[in-house]
Amino acid sequence: MVNETLLRMKYARVVSLLADTLGVTDDRALELFYTSDVYTYLNKRMFHLHNMSDAYIVDEIMLELQNKQ
Repeated sequence: MVNETLLRMKYARVVSLLADTLGVTDDRALELFYTSDVYTYLNKRMFHLHNMSDAYIVDEIMLELQNKQ
């Protein structure tokens, strides 16, 4: 079972790191995060992504964004 508070704290760290990595605002990073497949997988506890590092999750989001172009 995943502690919801810890998961939300992870979301915040991932969004912040995503904003820094992409050089975008936190609001834009939040939009990209919440509309990503990675967020869906995290939210549904699929593939144990919640156990991965924040950097790994950001890398997965980056790959997803590249593949959508």
